[in-house]
Amino acid sequence: MNYRHIYHAGNHADVLKHAVLALVIEHLKGKDAGFRVIDTHAGTGSYDLGREEAQKTGEWLGGIGRLIGPNAKPMPDDIAGLLAPYLRAVRTWNPPGLLTRYPGSPRIARALLRPQDMLVVNELHPDDAAALRRAFANDAQTKTLMLDGWTAVKALLPPRERRGVVLIDPPFEAPGEMGRVVDALSDAVKRFATGIYMLWYPIKDRAVVRDLERRLETAGVPKLLQVELEVSATRHGEAERLTGSGLIICNPPYQLDKALGRLVPWLAGRLAVSERSGRGVVKALL
Repeated sequence: MNYRHIYHAGNHADVLKHAVLALVIEHLKGKDAGFRVIDTHAGTGSYDLGREEAQKTGEWLGGIGRLIGPNAKPMPDDIAGLLAPYLRAVRTWNPPGLLTRYPGSPRIARALLRPQDMLVVNELHPDDAAALRRAFANDAQTKTLMLDGWTAVKALLPPRERRGVVLIDPPFEAPGEMGRVVDALSDAVKRFATGIYMLWYPIKDRAVVRDLERRLETAGVPKLLQVELEVSATRHGEAERLTGSGLIICNPPYQLDKALGRLVPWLAGRLAVSERSGRGVVKALL
């Protein structure tokens, strides 16, 4: 309950998570039938990068700040195409050529929905949940909840539309949260087998990531794609330093692996802390 995303908004982890979310939503829009986006750990929805908390860490400068804004360098056309849905959503919150606000996953998703699609956003932190309710108070396509994220996964599946994506993005503050992620995914697939699931995790300690992979293998959840973006090397004794992040995608859309195989290594190079310190990996896990 102490985690506040304003300190980390727009960092390299957000870039990976939100760029992939945007591509998944665009895939779902390939059919006329409506779908539902469920965000289990939603935060406040948007963040003022001029606030003291964001300025204190400056993490957004090494993330979204390297993709758009006054000092961003040009990018190849194919990469620009893959990032277009995500960056279009970010730009709607900023004056032309400037970067002053960052939209979180609720706002990224909402910007990409059609009239027939729905969004459910859940946040347990009282202040953030209140901000979320205010942000979407008059939006008939968005429902806000204040539940434990793990309870939300069970309560919201299957969606009425029988199509959609579930983003599970906990802060990983509590002990044993990796295990809860695997349990939640295993249960969710039983409730909504055809859904697309995106599980985000931090990379601080490789042993923890290997444990997550073993747990997923034991759970036997099929059709998993693993995506990792590291911006610096993990060093022994620095377990609390976030060097990157990853996504486990269950039921990935067709050819998403190929698209991310181009995008993620490029992001690793663009967002790396130093030359050749970035690493981008896309592989089938099961």
